Amino acid sequence: MTKDNFFLALDLGTTTLVGRLLGGGGEVLAEERRANPQGAVASDIIRRLEAARSGRGAELQGLLAQGVQALTVDLLRQAGVESARLGGAALAANPGIAHLLAGETVDSLLFPPHRPNFRGGALFPATRFGLDLPCSIYLFPLVSGYVGGDLVAFLFGQDEPAAATLYVDIGTNAELALYAAGRRLVSSVAAGPAFEGGEIACGMMRGPGAVDAVRVAGDRLQLTLVGTSAPRGICGSGLVTAVAAALDGGLMDRAGTLRAPGEVTTNLARYLTEKNGQRALRLYRDAAVELFLTQDEIRAFQLAKGAVHAGAACLLERAGVRAEELGEVVVTGAFGAALGRETLKKVAMLPESMIEKIRFETDGALRGVTRFLTTAGAETRVAQLAAALRPYPLSGTPAFEKAFIAALNF
Repeated sequence: MTKDNFFLALDLGTTTLVGRLLGGGGEVLAEERRANPQGAVASDIIRRLEAARSGRGAELQGLLAQGVQALTVDLLRQAGVESARLGGAALAANPGIAHLLAGETVDSLLFPPHRPNFRGGALFPATRFGLDLPCSIYLFPLVSGYVGGDLVAFLFGQDEPAAATLYVDIGTNAELALYAAGRRLVSSVAAGPAFEGGEIACGMMRGPGAVDAVRVAGDRLQLTLVGTSAPRGICGSGLVTAVAAALDGGLMDRAGTLRAPGEVTTNLARYLTEKNGQRALRLYRDAAVELFLTQDEIRAFQLAKGAVHAGAACLLERAGVRAEELGEVVVTGAFGAALGRETLKKVAMLPESMIEKIRFETDGALRGVTRFLTTAGAETRVAQLAAALRPYPLSGTPAFEKAFIAALNF
């Protein structure tokens, strides 16, 4: 890095785009996040890849490029910096987003053996990604068709572990890495957009007006908001804590089924209602907005957390590592804030024996991209890290399916 230039760090997710503008000394001058505009085509990456294969690839690339360009303009405006002074950029993304941004064909991701059409791990002209920037962009390497540069960046941002360590990046795809006995196993499971507020009627990214925590306080549900504005929606951490509160208050059973109001003997029963012909948990209502979670939305959360739970258990089993042997479980991703261990235990996000070992890392992938831009010789070090990762497919295997079914209950 040079003192005269500025640098752009990007973490491009299926649901959320996050960016950071760095000064020449590595200081963070601005940070911003916005929804991935490809969500207008499809909320999940598989449907986007299928849309690209059916002829909408240029549209999807254009939408993503527009989102990244707008994010960059916001960062530069916040810092009062002209775009001509950008001296370098780096980005991390999952394999699907990386292929769509680069305008690559996606058949290799959709069909066995699910290998990326290109690997990244190099500098590319901004025009390759449909971007109007004055500098080249480093794309973090893709490990396999289901493990991308976002996980590589997350791992690059961490110090070398002293003991067996599990890394979990929770998002639309949950990516996992296990370091044990000098080996690094990596995998991914499809969690869906629920963790980031996607496909939830009241869902939103974490920002002003988002409910980011819910708890039982006597005979009411107490909401914590981001900022001081009135409630506007529910973000990922709000969803997790709302489910935990429903369990706490006896509004839902351990199988994830909301109870009828008449089955609840406390005044908390008033939070149970019906929406669209199904039971729902109403969190808030005023003249302008009504925030609720339907039974189907709670099921979507169950499927997502069951996938993460099963993925972690199966990865440890594959490596022959017991949960008790882990020194640490590092969690990053969709929530945007640390969740209490008790909350994670209530919703069974991970095997119980892992919960007490959790350390939250906010924006873990973005931290790794930032480290790349501020570290001499980083390109070689990232290449060495990516080469050491050993992919282990989980989804669709009998072991995963069995663990997934067992992990659905709370």
